[in-house]
Amino acid sequence: QALPALKRAQKLGKRAGRVGFDWPDRKGVNEKIREELGELEDAVGTRDPGHMEEELGDVLFAVVNLARHLDIDPEKALTGANYKFERRFRAMEADIAAADLQISKLSLEALDQRWRKAKKDVG
Repeated sequence: QALPALKRAQKLGKRAGRVGFDWPDRKGVNEKIREELGELEDAVGTRDPGHMEEELGDVLFAVVNLARHLDIDPEKALTGANYKFERRFRAMEADIAAADLQISKLSLEALDQRWRKAKKDVG
């Protein structure tokens, strides 16, 4: 129980899989993720923070199981995604500053255009 949540979810999924309580392939996991996303959407409609948190946890747990089926370390994958987002966001900020603009004054559409440029420029 002292493990970080991603690692614990990974271990719980492995343990369940060892006794046959698992999806036969990743298609089943993908379906579970879609189901859990639907339940999360329903929970958002209730505006009940506890229910939303519970359903988001179910989505995350299902995604960790997808990582297990793909033999991917979810912690490493998330760390990489964080790094990529940070690199792109900094590039976007630099581009906006170089244009002598204020990021908080730009529309979402303008920010999205800058984001797409940053993705293209820094990968």
